[in-house]
Amino acid sequence: MSLRQRLAQLVGRLQDPQKVARFQRLCGVEAPPRRSADPREDEKAEAPLAGDPRLRGRPPGAPGGPQPPGSDRNQCPTKPDGGGAPNGVRNGLAAELGPASPRRAGALRRNSLTDEEGQLARVSNWPLYCLFCFGTELGNELFYILFFPFWIWNLDPLVGRRLVVIWVLVMYLGQCTKDIIRWPRPSSPPVVKLEVFYNSEYSMPSTHAMSGTAIPISMVLLTYGRWQYPLIYGLILIPCWCSLVCLSRIYMGMHSILDIIAGFLYTILILAVFYPFVDLIDNFNQTHKYAPLIIIGLHLALGIFSFTLDTWSTSRGDTAEILGSGAGIACGSHVTYNMGLVLDPSLDILPLAGPPITMTLFGKAILRILIGMVFVLIVRDVMKKITIPLACKIFNIPCDDIRKARQHMEVELPYRYITYGMVGFSITFFVPYIFFFIGIS
Repeated sequence: MSLRQRLAQLVGRLQDPQKVARFQRLCGVEAPPRRSADPREDEKAEAPLAGDPRLRGRPPGAPGGPQPPGSDRNQCPTKPDGGGAPNGVRNGLAAELGPASPRRAGALRRNSLTDEEGQLARVSNWPLYCLFCFGTELGNELFYILFFPFWIWNLDPLVGRRLVVIWVLVMYLGQCTKDIIRWPRPSSPPVVKLEVFYNSEYSMPSTHAMSGTAIPISMVLLTYGRWQYPLIYGLILIPCWCSLVCLSRIYMGMHSILDIIAGFLYTILILAVFYPFVDLIDNFNQTHKYAPLIIIGLHLALGIFSFTLDTWSTSRGDTAEILGSGAGIACGSHVTYNMGLVLDPSLDILPLAGPPITMTLFGKAILRILIGMVFVLIVRDVMKKITIPLACKIFNIPCDDIRKARQHMEVELPYRYITYGMVGFSITFFVPYIFFFIGIS
């Protein structure tokens, strides 16, 4: 057997959904029971669910069920060789789900594309379920919108800015690679889909695994030598954070083992190539005279390019959101630096020692988080209410159904880019200016 054939066999084994299902069963997740042989029992089981099409598990396109947005001109074809799957549909769903008596154990978040919810399942190990729910949240928007501002407002703005640069690069390359490779999610059955928010995206590589690898490694690389702490802390943090996020995606039924391994290795390659340039990028963002114009133009061009790779899906919106956030944070840091609001410590005093934790320090940190997050969330909601109707009006797109309107690139790209660009700009300029004004900076 040739090396190529052996590699193909290895890839097939690592992509096998049965391995994902086996891991789920090992962790206490069981698939819904099969349909009974007696049709009258099926009717009784389905009766309580008749009023809610989401709980009946109807496939897209069924009467009364969620209609796939890809059924119109937005639908992309699968690969000619059959290796891909159409984006913007319930990716990796092999068959209709039967009625299920167990309590819903996986409805973390509804899929914003299909309105699909997590699959009914029996969970016998609830501590593991809670642990992996936390692990999967380490790659979601709620975590990012708390994590990066916390670094920038309370810990170290330089490290926070550079973490964002790395995160934007890793996530953008990961999202684009998904739409080039076009591999489907693990099929269900046998896999139990506990979380389906990203089920309309392609699977390879896992961007959760990429983020879960890039952030802890970058945190250690950026802080060790700048701050005084034992290296062993970082060496413990990296495998714990990375393994928790990676295993959570298999547990949730969203990725195969191959997706996770590829995401991890892809991130290591990206960091090896681009990490030496992070300092140059951050210094350029702050000091170059025309940095804001170049930042906005580059991120917008990357967003337009990514939207041409495939049809609309949550992946497209997430990519624009990532690019908008990165552009806003970079532009905000440029204005903040030139106004002298936040100055990085001199290299002469490195490594930095952590300040003693006092009630005053703790109180200011909490106050900064509360004031800052309230302001950021207000900015996000206001910009959302402005940009979506405005984009619909400019491009003559019906705005009666916001979800359908956002499936158009002409609406989703400006909405995400402008809204999260303003969020990023607020994080690095408006909020620090408020802190400076009220005396808690």
